[in-house]
Amino acid sequence: MANGLPDINVDGLESFIPESRIEELLKQKTTDRKQVEDIIAKSLAKNRLNPEEMAVLLNADDPEIVEQIKEGARNLKKTIYGNRIVLFAPLYVGNDCINNCTYCGFRKDNLELVRKTLTMQELEKEVRSLEAKGHKRLIMVYGEHPRYDPEFIAETVRKTYATKEGNGEIRRVNINAAPLDVEGFKTVKAAGIGTYQIFQETYHQPTYRSVHPSGLKANYLWRLFAFDRAMEAGIDDVGMGALIGLYNHKFEALAMLYHTIHLEEKFGVGPHTISFPRIEPAIGTDYADHPPYAPTDEEFMKMIAVIRLAVPYTGMILTAREPVHLRNEAIGYGISQIDAGSDIGVGAYSGQDEVSSDKKSQFVLSDNRTLDQVIGELCEADYLPSFCTGCYRLGRTGEHFMEFAVPGFVKRFCTPNAILTLLEYVMDYASPSTREKCLAAIDREVKAFPDDDPRKPVLLARIEQVKGGKRDLFF
Repeated sequence: MANGLPDINVDGLESFIPESRIEELLKQKTTDRKQVEDIIAKSLAKNRLNPEEMAVLLNADDPEIVEQIKEGARNLKKTIYGNRIVLFAPLYVGNDCINNCTYCGFRKDNLELVRKTLTMQELEKEVRSLEAKGHKRLIMVYGEHPRYDPEFIAETVRKTYATKEGNGEIRRVNINAAPLDVEGFKTVKAAGIGTYQIFQETYHQPTYRSVHPSGLKANYLWRLFAFDRAMEAGIDDVGMGALIGLYNHKFEALAMLYHTIHLEEKFGVGPHTISFPRIEPAIGTDYADHPPYAPTDEEFMKMIAVIRLAVPYTGMILTAREPVHLRNEAIGYGISQIDAGSDIGVGAYSGQDEVSSDKKSQFVLSDNRTLDQVIGELCEADYLPSFCTGCYRLGRTGEHFMEFAVPGFVKRFCTPNAILTLLEYVMDYASPSTREKCLAAIDREVKAFPDDDPRKPVLLARIEQVKGGKRDLFF
């Protein structure tokens, strides 16, 4: 690595995304309801679909078949994840960037963006502000720039873990940062990161070249093989995604399945999470105002349901880019993680300068609810908000996580852990109205927890401990 930049070497690498095959699959239509039912049944048995099966679901356009797909996704979500929804917040550390992605507010040539990188003191203030609201899980986001090298990322991660505010602490730091080489990934892993997240943006190479005209990001293969290098470095939790609107959303969905298969075949485990953010307006770029392949809301919701069925055991993230009503609908189709109380301006949580957050942001958010509002509304809708991090700290990650997740046993750990973390929120942060909703949700979940499960008396005891002031108890 020189000057903070990885030494890029893609010699001998070939894309494992069969683009012509994907295009061929997307031309095939079916009206065979029995075939669709059989594919959904395979998914409900917690088996990953193959690309041909996923294509059948993506191509289906009969309203009754589409409703079958959505109902299958709803059933699968309940079977594997129950009604638990994991909450996190994004924390933007810096918006300097050497790339010129045409759709992005961070692009190098954007003169309208106010550039900012947090100092360690400013980072501490941001973390304290998030902890004071009740957050326990963050994804830290960095522009793609030499100053955000592995050592800098590692330092910011360590600082975040070390920062405490009252009973508040960050227990899980995921990162979204430029692809690194193997040694760089080892450095950030040693700092204790959780998931490494990076989006290919688009898997369609002609489109990729057109929207990434310069910078390290212009190298398609370097980015495509980032997870390979991360896993070689020992990071077994990775989060993939595509930016929906750059190219055909069905193509991107199938490509992410092929990417999943590649990781499974090479490393024995697929991605921990899949994301599918849609392009949102961004300061200083007209491209984002008119994305060339923007799906309708209905097409977008169907894609989410199909992805849920295609990879039953993989977490799915839908961010505050989307409006509240769509986020609420998508949760039913399989979303397992959402952000809440988000602000994506650098330094925005603690209001450290007078520059508008929008002037320092990568794009515009649509859901501006507070964390407290989101938690209250989730409880009212019979969901169980969770800040759980127990699996990660007990080593239930990567392949070990799949041993629990694929059979559906993860609920036995996640539900009690979600109850305990939600109770922490009630005791330390909740508004009076949200407190009432949370306590009703906790009571509901405790009553539903099987009486013959040996964890139940332990759970009841730990609930009393949390009420008495204990924190960070988990199964």
